[in-house]
Amino acid sequence: MVKCVSILGSTGSIGRQSLDIIDHLGIPVAALTAGTSVEKMADQCRKYHPQLAVMATYEAAHRLQKEIADLPTKISWGEEGLIEAATIPDADCVITAVVGMVGLKPTLAAIRAGKRIGLANKETLVCAGELVMAEAKKYNTEIIPVDSEHSAIFQCLMGMNHKREVEKIILTCSGGPFYGKTKEELGIVTKADALMHPNWKMGEKITIDCATLMNKGLEVIEAMRLYDLPLEKVDVVIHRQSIVHSMVEFTDGAVMAQLGSPDMRLPIQLAMTYPERMDCPVPKLDLTTCPPLTFFQPDMEAFPCLKLARDCAKTGGTACPVMNGANEEAVALFLQGKIGFYDIYEFVSKAVDTVPFIQSPTLEQILESDRLARMAVRNN
Repeated sequence: MVKCVSILGSTGSIGRQSLDIIDHLGIPVAALTAGTSVEKMADQCRKYHPQLAVMATYEAAHRLQKEIADLPTKISWGEEGLIEAATIPDADCVITAVVGMVGLKPTLAAIRAGKRIGLANKETLVCAGELVMAEAKKYNTEIIPVDSEHSAIFQCLMGMNHKREVEKIILTCSGGPFYGKTKEELGIVTKADALMHPNWKMGEKITIDCATLMNKGLEVIEAMRLYDLPLEKVDVVIHRQSIVHSMVEFTDGAVMAQLGSPDMRLPIQLAMTYPERMDCPVPKLDLTTCPPLTFFQPDMEAFPCLKLARDCAKTGGTACPVMNGANEEAVALFLQGKIGFYDIYEFVSKAVDTVPFIQSPTLEQILESDRLARMAVRNN
């Protein structure tokens, strides 16, 4: 079990659930970071007494400083503060729960500092997965996924002798709030409709990604990077009950699945206790009362973001960071009520087609591709 934790994105859904697990396990906290939720961060600082608290902006950091002036906690802000939180000496584990490309540089810094990474920031691997995994190998750093699907795969692969034993990975997908709807029906859905996920309570951005199935597309790319597998060995099936969190099919035809209640605290705890398993404050799965388990093929015509993500994964290079950056911007516009549901796909697809492509990008070129993709969406 890890000895001390730093949480990047502590006021978000994954961050708060990580703190639930920290309470349960009695692990100290070295650093916490947040966006602009000053009141929530102040409450967390008073409860956990971190050495360092980081806000996204100088203004938020200045407000936090006033709120907790009586505490010895150091206050910082911005990217520099995130990197400091990711590399703080006392923490041996960093939970990367921030949303978006903002998590890339801090994750790389934590890897180079030899921290265990509890990875909940999928954009890190989507945009720069080959670079990130190469750095993890170089510095002998553990990356343990916190996403329920990738944690399931991680668990199914425990004890595997060699990756050549893997026939394919099967990612399960709840289908989001719009499963079964036609393209015509989806053309008129609202923000409120899209935020009504049937099984999970998450932040707004990831909930919209689940509604478009872009989230599953990002997870396909993430799985390719985490497990060094080609695209054709990563499949997606719709599983409405969110009981089977993902599966691995082996070359002999055996399929191993990880089942559990739909609660993110289980994979979060495993990232902190691995290779041990400990009692977890999650309702145990009762197979005699859970609903029948069903599986279906995703509808890529009604949900074209999944196909777009797979196409970008096949193309490689800067196609993935362009798609990711454009998607972040388009989702933000949808949440602001400025564009429609299907405009998300249209804007992202156009950015992928128009932003200059680089086959083997450097980190700087990845970051520049992200910037150009965001500009393309804003200027649409």
